[in-house]
Amino acid sequence: MKKISFLLGLGLFLIAQGLKAQTVPSKEWQIKTALMAVPADYKDGAKVYGYDATGNFVTLQEGNNDYIALAHDPKKEKFSTAAYHKDLDAFMARGRELKAQGKSFQEIFDIRESEVKSGKLKMPDKSTLCVFTGEVDAETSEINNPYVRYVFYIPYATGESTGLPTTPTPPGHAWIMDPGTHRAHIMITPPKQ
Repeated sequence: MKKISFLLGLGLFLIAQGLKAQTVPSKEWQIKTALMAVPADYKDGAKVYGYDATGNFVTLQEGNNDYIALAHDPKKEKFSTAAYHKDLDAFMARGRELKAQGKSFQEIFDIRESEVKSGKLKMPDKSTLCVFTGEVDAETSEINNPYVRYVFYIPYATGESTGLPTTPTPPGHAWIMDPGTHRAHIMITPPKQ
């Protein structure tokens, strides 16, 4: 009886893994769409992180320039990729690590804030992140309605130190989010066409 239960459990596990693997897009598609977030000057030679057939976070393409791109997370419904300057990689990797441990957004924020202040986690004095969104065409897998927004990290910047508002502004106008923290950043959200 135990052997039957074990085999049944193993069979269900393998089926679940097979279904999970089917939801992860090909490596080529992940690289192609991740690079859509990278500024044109850096597309050639950008490093790309994404997901293997079983959904593990892996390096899909090594890079040789200053940009790192993130493929769409297949567990998320809405399509989104991102790209950032390599100096942000330790900060981003720490966030992914804490998220994998089940930490909430606020816990991740607080832990990284503490680690940046103590010097344990290196945060560059300025760096860029680009977030690319769109809608995946179910038939062609092409991305429709592409849109990019920009984030410029300037740790501990404030409205006073930058002259920027600290509340959201109309599309196309800059404002500073999380002012006075390690995660202070200028948001630029272009108007949608």
